[in-house]
Amino acid sequence: MFKGKVAIVTGSTSGIGLGIAKELARLRADIVLNGFSDAGEIEAIRSGIEREHGVRVSYDGADMSKEDAVRGLIATTAAKYGRLDVLVNNAGIQFTAPVEEFPAAKWNAILAINLSAAFHGIAAAVPLMKKQGWGRIINIASAHGLVASTHKAAYVAAKHGLIGLTKVVGLETAGSGVTCNAVCPGWVRTPLVDKQIDDNAAQKGISKDDATRELLAEKQPSLQFVSPAQLGGTVAFLCSGAADQITGTAISVDGGWTAQ
Repeated sequence: MFKGKVAIVTGSTSGIGLGIAKELARLRADIVLNGFSDAGEIEAIRSGIEREHGVRVSYDGADMSKEDAVRGLIATTAAKYGRLDVLVNNAGIQFTAPVEEFPAAKWNAILAINLSAAFHGIAAAVPLMKKQGWGRIINIASAHGLVASTHKAAYVAAKHGLIGLTKVVGLETAGSGVTCNAVCPGWVRTPLVDKQIDDNAAQKGISKDDATRELLAEKQPSLQFVSPAQLGGTVAFLCSGAADQITGTAISVDGGWTAQ
């Protein structure tokens, strides 16, 4: 479906981003991976995707907290491949604390990576996509882009902001062949969520299994995690012809979380 197209997926060396990158590669897009991990692990992921799907896969270690690095990622990709068709803004970090105890440095870091990085990437990518007459921008937001939870001031603010940014870019690119949408996952079994489960288990003196059940029961009526592969499928749909007139919107993939 995407043969000859080039996709950047930020934060794609594990978890949600890796699931999205693999699905786009399966559909024959060339992939630019981005994220932090052991160099050997990254190379194994890169070469594995390339070998399995017969597409070009490269890695760019751009630091998503730095404006110049984010814009450089777009420019480097365009120079290397001669085009950019899909930008998936997925990179994100988390920290939890009551608002009055929330460290300013953590607030700044979360806003930089979870929101500002998407802005800088989009600002650099839109002119390229408009020139091509086709492009897909997909921002991985969260159920927390639509509703709030306690102790997550920075994350919730950033994800709400990301949905607002999605709407503005959707309006500004309407009719150009470029679309911009947000995907809002509920709980996904990623290292980020595993840490939250471990912290809750330790805090409450319960087992990890009990903490997992408690986490799901509180928010996600399906009582099942969303999988990275399912999110990859959602992104692929938004890149398809069927989604040509879907723009500036947020799609929930959350097991019923935000229906409550």
